[in-house]
Amino acid sequence: MKGQNKLFIAIIIALILGVGIGGLVHVKYPESAEPFSKNIKLLGTVFIRLVQMIIAPLVFTTLVVGIAKMSDIKMIGRVGTKAMLWFISASLVSLFIGLILVNWLEPGHVTKLPIQDVASADELLKSSKSFSLEDFVKHMIPKSLFEAFATNEVLQIVVFAIMFGVALANLGEEYSKPVVKLFDIMAHGILKMVGYIMWFAPLGVLGAIAAVVATNGFEIFKVYAIYLRDFFFALGVLWLVLLLVGYFILGNRLFDLLKRIKEPLLIAFSTTSSEAVFPKLVEELEKFGCNSRVVSFILPLGYSFNLDGSMMYMTFASIFIAQIYGIEMTLGQQITMLLVLMLTSKGIAGVPRASLVIIVATCSMFGIPPEGIALILPIDHFCDMGRSMTNVLGNTLATSAVSKWEGQLTEPLDKI
Repeated sequence: MKGQNKLFIAIIIALILGVGIGGLVHVKYPESAEPFSKNIKLLGTVFIRLVQMIIAPLVFTTLVVGIAKMSDIKMIGRVGTKAMLWFISASLVSLFIGLILVNWLEPGHVTKLPIQDVASADELLKSSKSFSLEDFVKHMIPKSLFEAFATNEVLQIVVFAIMFGVALANLGEEYSKPVVKLFDIMAHGILKMVGYIMWFAPLGVLGAIAAVVATNGFEIFKVYAIYLRDFFFALGVLWLVLLLVGYFILGNRLFDLLKRIKEPLLIAFSTTSSEAVFPKLVEELEKFGCNSRVVSFILPLGYSFNLDGSMMYMTFASIFIAQIYGIEMTLGQQITMLLVLMLTSKGIAGVPRASLVIIVATCSMFGIPPEGIALILPIDHFCDMGRSMTNVLGNTLATSAVSKWEGQLTEPLDKI
């Protein structure tokens, strides 16, 4: 938590420095704004390339481990099936809410930023016209895993990882356990790297903000205010949907559940990590009356496959970046992006800012400038507070709902 606070402070300092330096260049040296912007943007490029470097191995290892460990579903049977149905439904609803509201509110159209790379925009327009089901299928199924890794083709990596994970799950523990353990260690090592790479974020922020302010002046900050307002409105809509479904299943016991998880929700909000509250959440759910076996199965699975707040943010942020750069996406492209996010987000652990990795990969896949992620990085901490808290709520409701469906939800233990 202390490390996260230090990083947050460093990003804020970098933001202030970037605004100051960019503003000085914009006002005092307008003739130098363009070359200055081009050079200082390299700091952001370094950060983005570091993030892109770990995308492929992170997606591959976490997804293989997640799928391989799902062999427990065979033992639990109905519980696993109901859990996965909840996860898929909640993920699709979260993605759709983000997609609908970002298109309705259009936060990225408030300020038009010039597209820096005209060639890439022309290329995007050409590829949009020739978009077809055949192209999508070719793009989805890899010819070679090594080629997919070399070119950061995340969707192809996901397809291979799912097939490999299913094969490991059905191979038998005697053979699969060493491989799964190796990939699990690799996944944790890569996630540790994510923590290191995030310390380059202040430099990325400094470069991105200084470049934008030097070129566009202070008008850019209208975007931040409206972006936060629109994102938290969208988050409120998602909460309303989740709580209505929760009330439909749990009835008045929903209010008791919310009282019990108010502390985990607050911790997740302040630390921007839903994983920080995992032990406390297990304890509170068992006290609430959920079966301990159901909790021990669904909650860990949910932390990889049911991150509702992060899912909604992925569509919201990806389309927002496209809007910022003036890139209009067709309905077909947006639905395809939604389905791609549905797949690529699975298996990514609920660590702070992990969703940014997926957003960068998705933007690259659809021809949206991935450096646009640096523009929202200064306020991502505030967005992460909201989505981490939403992830905790989503997994709590999933565990409680499946317990109720299985007839395994008893009276609260501290009231018996």
